[in-house]
Amino acid sequence: MAKYKIISDSGCDISKENEARYNIDLMPFEITLGDNSFWERQGAYGEEFLHLINDSPEMPKTAQITQFRFEEKFEECVNEGYDEVLVVLINGTGSQTFSNAVQAEKTMREDGKLGKTKFYIIDSHTYSLGYGYPLIEAAKKLENGQSMDMVVNYLEDWFASVELYITGFNLRHMKKSGRIKAAAAFLGELMNLKPLIALNDGESVVLKKSRGEKAAIAEAVNYISGRAIPKTPFVLVKSLRTAEEEEFIKQYQKKTGAELAMTEWVGCAVGSNIGTEFLGVFVKGQRRR
Repeated sequence: MAKYKIISDSGCDISKENEARYNIDLMPFEITLGDNSFWERQGAYGEEFLHLINDSPEMPKTAQITQFRFEEKFEECVNEGYDEVLVVLINGTGSQTFSNAVQAEKTMREDGKLGKTKFYIIDSHTYSLGYGYPLIEAAKKLENGQSMDMVVNYLEDWFASVELYITGFNLRHMKKSGRIKAAAAFLGELMNLKPLIALNDGESVVLKKSRGEKAAIAEAVNYISGRAIPKTPFVLVKSLRTAEEEEFIKQYQKKTGAELAMTEWVGCAVGSNIGTEFLGVFVKGQRRR
């Protein structure tokens, strides 16, 4: 059986327990908040980080993972004798991280530094648990003896069909970060309007506008359930809107009968751009490519 290793970045938001259980090597993003800089998951984490950025007048900033850091990591993999290395990374449209990994592998391969180690570098085309959840499923499949090619096919199918929907309850961070252009163009706060935003393949679109939280949750349930393949599990990333998240789960499961496959706190890299008060849901829809 081939000796394999799994690498991802800290934006995948998997739990520290799953990180350790499946021996996943997470390369952290550097986070800067005011005068303080720290590595994601090594400083403030989860709910603690969300409260930290909520109370700060400064906007958090994230730095991409450089080509040099990938070269160092890939060299470690070769030196440790891995036959296959699976690398699953944050959406390449929103971050240079994926391109840096691809360039690192290309440069090292041309220089003859990778030997027989085979690298599978995958652009998730999504964020947070949109690649954190299938990453854990991939780890389980490899642990159960599936081939790397089969696992890569599973991941590529998921990333070609996963859909992310965000209901924004507070758009301050989305607007200021500029990463979610649909939020920047939305001007409904004074009317208590809550947008339902699709964020897929780096493109964001405001789909619905609901007055108040209750109506926003109902609209999210109705719209997302119509997009998801029936009976497929859904994934929810947690923010500081716990009550609204619980209500969504209850209504969505009642309407669809679908299983909640995973829920974890949004991390620093994603929370820095989306903020602290939102509903974030991932479902499997129809293949887009």
